Amino acid sequence: MSTPAPQVRETIPALERQSKKRLSWSSYPSWFFAPAIILYVVFFALPTFSSFYFSLTRWSLFESTFIGFGNFVQFFKNPQLYTAFVHTFIYAVITSGAKVILGFLIALLLTSPIIGRSYLRAVVFFPVLLSTIGVGILFKSLLDPFHGIVNALLGIFGLPQPGWFTNPDLALYSIAGVDIWKGVGIATLIFMAGIVAIPTEYFEAARIDGATSGQLLRSITIPLARNASATVIILSLIGGLRSFDIIWATTGGGPGFTSDVLASVIYKQYQAGFFGLSTAGNVVLFLVVTAIMVPLSYFLNRRQVEL
Repeated sequence: MSTPAPQVRETIPALERQSKKRLSWSSYPSWFFAPAIILYVVFFALPTFSSFYFSLTRWSLFESTFIGFGNFVQFFKNPQLYTAFVHTFIYAVITSGAKVILGFLIALLLTSPIIGRSYLRAVVFFPVLLSTIGVGILFKSLLDPFHGIVNALLGIFGLPQPGWFTNPDLALYSIAGVDIWKGVGIATLIFMAGIVAIPTEYFEAARIDGATSGQLLRSITIPLARNASATVIILSLIGGLRSFDIIWATTGGGPGFTSDVLASVIYKQYQAGFFGLSTAGNVVLFLVVTAIMVPLSYFLNRRQVEL
């Protein structure tokens, strides 16, 4: 086989360098990300920054008047605000904690060799596909204290028939239960992906060394599913802090203000025509969620790196 001439040997590297340079300066990668960037700017960045401005104004559909921090001062004078904050954190902790625990346990079951595993996976994930408003209306009918099927069945067996959404002591927790039923499927799916991604060689080696099922769970499954756990915690906690639609569809924040959360208080101000005030409330909610999730995300990601 003949070797290239000296001129050819010098030309080939030069052509390769020019080709790499053209490729590196190609506009293709920028245009590839352009649709996502446009959607992000139009539907998130622009409304977010606009809300910061409008929170400092008294505005209507056609005009706005700059009033500084007046909306925020008035917002924090709301007598229901403290209760709404407490309810928001209680609701977020209950729903996110239950989704993490139940999602992980169900994922363990659905990744084990059981009969009808594919069918059970579909059943668990099905509520995720339903409209949140539709789920709220459905459970409002099912849990009706006088005509609901649930209380009718409890009455047959002689059990108490509580007012799930009408009892001030039960309303918030009943809504949380509906939210858990609706959202545990996505937590289960994320955990299943994390568990399935664990190499089977780890389990096989541990079984050869005589490890029990409990030891496999504690030493392999839980540590190596930490990425999935962090994802579920972050997503479910954000959803709990921002939750509104299922609360509004079931109780509207009632009875009284016993199931009001921060988002429902903001919506009531919007209903009353205080648009600037409700915008200020949305900014407060955004800052609260950010203040909680940024350090939590940093902590969970740091733990993953250390692992």
